[in-house]
Amino acid sequence: MTTVLADRSVLGVIVPSTNTVVEDEYYRARVPGVSFHAGRILIRDGKLDSDESFEAFLADLRTQIAYAVESVLTCEPDHLVMGMSAETFWGGVDGNAEFERWIGELSGLAVTTGASACHAALSRLGVRRIGVITPYQPVADEQVRAFFTEQGYDVHAVHGLKCDSATSIASVAPAEIRAAFAAVDGPQVEALVQAGTNLPVMDVAAELEAELGKPVVAINTATLWHTYRTLGITDRIPGAGRLLGTL
Repeated sequence: MTTVLADRSVLGVIVPSTNTVVEDEYYRARVPGVSFHAGRILIRDGKLDSDESFEAFLADLRTQIAYAVESVLTCEPDHLVMGMSAETFWGGVDGNAEFERWIGELSGLAVTTGASACHAALSRLGVRRIGVITPYQPVADEQVRAFFTEQGYDVHAVHGLKCDSATSIASVAPAEIRAAFAAVDGPQVEALVQAGTNLPVMDVAAELEAELGKPVVAINTATLWHTYRTLGITDRIPGAGRLLGTL
């Protein structure tokens, strides 16, 4: 549907209740006539300090996603955006496809996931050799690596920041994010990629693109770009990086 204030599109954004970055970054890159409305996934325990706690976090996430979707559908959005990414990489290409199918069945809407958006962005940019950073533990880093490898990318390195809780991800400083990207970069790397939607990377990525002369794909930028272009919204946003600024 559209509204008086959102006469182009109403977007439902599914986001963990622990996440404080997605909505902020989306609004930094909002175009006129579009509105964002969150369905929050209740997270009772945000500990991520081990592989085991990370998997328990995902199990709780899966239980609560359907409730978040049901909630946001009451505002009658046109499209769903997954403002969480680990679950979309889990199980590789087939896992992401199954996740998209499930959300589509729950909602009756098309959905943009972080995994699909990053793949679409990298394909549009024409790059194959990538370095990836995440806020995750090793068990999730391997899922991210597997997804990109299955899509045919040469993954030079994956660097996980091993954040100890879902909320602490939002406190990672720009200097630490820059250092993480430097750890996975190299002369052969054509693009840098970030997973983990509560990691505040949008502004850092845009700065690094200008400094390094190569694409830096922040996942919140990618999902927003993918959603806009899927809906036929082609506005260019200066200062938001290569995807939203030129493609």
